[in-house]
Amino acid sequence: MSWSKQQIQLKSADQVDKMQVSAEILASVFREIRPLVRPGATTLELDQKIESLIRDAGCIPSFKGYHGFPASACISVDEQVVHGIPNDQALQEGQIVGIDIGLIKDDWHADSAETLPVGEVGPEAARLLAVTEECLERAIGAIEVGKRLSVIGTAVENHASKNGYAVVETLVGHGIGRALHEDPQVPNFRCYTMPDPVMEEGLVVAIEPMINVGTKRVVTARDQWTVLTADRSLSAHFEHTVAVLADGPRVLTRRESGIAELRAKRQES
Repeated sequence: MSWSKQQIQLKSADQVDKMQVSAEILASVFREIRPLVRPGATTLELDQKIESLIRDAGCIPSFKGYHGFPASACISVDEQVVHGIPNDQALQEGQIVGIDIGLIKDDWHADSAETLPVGEVGPEAARLLAVTEECLERAIGAIEVGKRLSVIGTAVENHASKNGYAVVETLVGHGIGRALHEDPQVPNFRCYTMPDPVMEEGLVVAIEPMINVGTKRVVTARDQWTVLTADRSLSAHFEHTVAVLADGPRVLTRRESGIAELRAKRQES
C-alpha cells in the first residue's frame, strides 16, 4: 500500500480545539453511562440512553447507520471484542462490557471506548481491564512529534505480552477528524506491513488496544458485526482520541479519572 502525506489530514490548532469540544461532550456521555452498567441492565437500554445523551447535547451518533450499523454504540460483552450490537439480554454480575461510542459535533468526530465491570468481577477479568487500560496509557505516553507511528503498537504489544495477553491484530486504530476513519491506520502491535509515517504536529488518532486473555485470533458472528475471540476467552477494549502536539500528546477524550481509580473509589465507599 502506498502512502502520501496528502492522505493524512493534519489539523490546525483551531481544528484541534473544535475536536476537543466534541471529545468533551463524549467524555460527559461516558460519565453518565458508567453508573448504569450494572446487573439487570440491558445493552439495548444503555444504547438508548447513549443516543439520548448524544442528541440532547446537539450532536449526532457517529456509528448509527455507519455501513449499516443499527445502533449508536458498540456494546460488547465478555468474549465479544468489538462491534457488539445492543440487545435486550440483561447483564449479569461478574461480566465485563466494552462500550465504544462516537459522536459528531459541528462536523468533527470524537471516538472513545472503555470496558467496565458489571458489579464485582473475578481476578482474571479485573487484571485484564487494568492491563488493557495500561496498554492504552503506555501507547499515549510513547507519542512524540518526530517519532514513528509504530512506537504506539510497540508500547501496546510490549505491555500486553509481558502480562501474558494477546493483542488483536486484525483490527487497528485510525486517524480521525471530519471523517470517523481517516489515515493513518494505527496498529496495536509491531507491524511491518503497514506504512509507518513520522508523527507530525496536528495528527489526531484514535488509539484503541484490544487485548485478549487467550488467542489473538478473532471471528465474526453471524450478525456480520460482532467480533469475538476465537477461543471465547475474555477481551477488553479501551480507546482515546489523541492529538499529537509539539508539547506532547493531548488526550481529547480524557475523563476525570481512569477505570482503575473509579474501582478504587467504589471499594472505599
